Amino acid sequence: MDPKLFDFEICLPVASPVAAQGRVTPGTLAAGKVVRTIYHGGYEGLGAAWGEFGAWIKAQGLKTADELLECYLAGPETGADETAWRTELSRPLRG
Repeated sequence: MDPKLFDFEICLPVASPVAAQGRVTPGTLAAGKVVRTIYHGGYEGLGAAWGEFGAWIKAQGLKTADELLECYLAGPETGADETAWRTELSRPLRG
């Protein structure tokens, strides 16, 4: 992944199809196998969490696609205690 380029999608379930408007376009998340973990802590620790997760994936001999997914399960809206915040980290597997 090129650190100078950051492209992202925001995903959420919808009850009906979304029409494209401006830079907003509808998309889908394809079904497939992923490797996943839950990070507990403040958002400033996500970089290190991804690094640790990546090292674990490599140690397991798993091959991942280029994409990565973050799902914010509990954050500042749930309280000020960052140790209670949870972010789901996922990497789709190849093959």
